[in-house]
Amino acid sequence: MRVRFTIAVLGLVVAGCGGSGASDTTSSTVPGESTTTSAPAVTTTLVASTSTSSPAATTTLAGDPVDIGPPAGAVLGVIGVRYDDVLNLRAGPGADQPIIGQIPPAFDDLVASGEVRSLPAFWTKVSYQGTEGWVNMRYLAYLGSTDDITARFIDLFGERPEASTMAELGEIVAEALASEDPASDLVNSVEESVGDLGEVTFDVVGLGDDAVRGLRLHVFAENLDGHFQLRTVEQTILCDPSRGVDEGSCV
Repeated sequence: MRVRFTIAVLGLVVAGCGGSGASDTTSSTVPGESTTTSAPAVTTTLVASTSTSSPAATTTLAGDPVDIGPPAGAVLGVIGVRYDDVLNLRAGPGADQPIIGQIPPAFDDLVASGEVRSLPAFWTKVSYQGTEGWVNMRYLAYLGSTDDITARFIDLFGERPEASTMAELGEIVAEALASEDPASDLVNSVEESVGDLGEVTFDVVGLGDDAVRGLRLHVFAENLDGHFQLRTVEQTILCDPSRGVDEGSCV
């Protein structure tokens, strides 16, 4: 705080002055000062000026708050992100906000804060390994029940389908469960691995169901000297984060 001193000097030289306080006006007589004339004591008037500090900056979030979406504490998984890509965690809702983290595809332990905003795309605030940020709800889902649906494919194809790579076999399986209207997105969310058994994971996103966002298909196959024959398919239901999941079923 700056203090403005106004000194009234009447017929002598001032050797010092005193005064303090944020809002005080202090008058003091300078000690030890004498003159050959009869002069009144020096009066020093301290006038304190005040300065107003700026209020703390507030952050204005883009979009409008909405009541739909996952409640605080809900656990969500990343869906529809290719295995060689990431889901960006942003400082605020909107694709123009700074990136503060990168979430791997198929990550299944994001914790919702309960905040959702519409831009008009829905963005929700989540915690990723201790860092809080915002993600597009398009890439989130509750993970529902997982079931072995191998028999369904054997009945569908009349035999165990084969392909030259696990990625091709995974796409064959995904296409069999995809919707045409609306057209589903088929996303290779976990990279293929090859040993005695081959593995690959595909997400089928967009089935025209208000509750079910899609399906996650974990495909296993026998490695038969350079080509792969379907062995098993495990299906996990992906439930819309604005709706919910109850005992493994989308609601």
